[in-house]
Amino acid sequence: MDMNKNINNLMQEAQKMQQRMQDAQEQLGKLTVLGEAGAGPIKVQVEMNGRHEVLRVKITPGLLEEEITLIEDLLAAAVNDTVRKIEKASREKISQLTAGLNIPPEFLKDK
Repeated sequence: MDMNKNINNLMQEAQKMQQRMQDAQEQLGKLTVLGEAGAGPIKVQVEMNGRHEVLRVKITPGLLEEEITLIEDLLAAAVNDTVRKIEKASREKISQLTAGLNIPPEFLKDK
């Protein structure tokens, strides 16, 4: 009987964790992050949501006078900056959800 109780408790905990993960995914989907590259009159900003969808790109007018390769490089850097910020926010959210659980740290590392 005691084993059945333990299995039931484990199943209840798993269901709670599943709901918490769904809630976290929903919250992360609503998250918006702004990344940028460059400075002053030559800057690119990229706004992205937690689903990695680009919502807005802003290029300062001064950048349009530069070489196309610089514009391309800054745009790529701004996108990468935004993705890194979203990934960091995602890891922090997952860490909050898994606090107190006995999950080996290697399962939470980036691959």
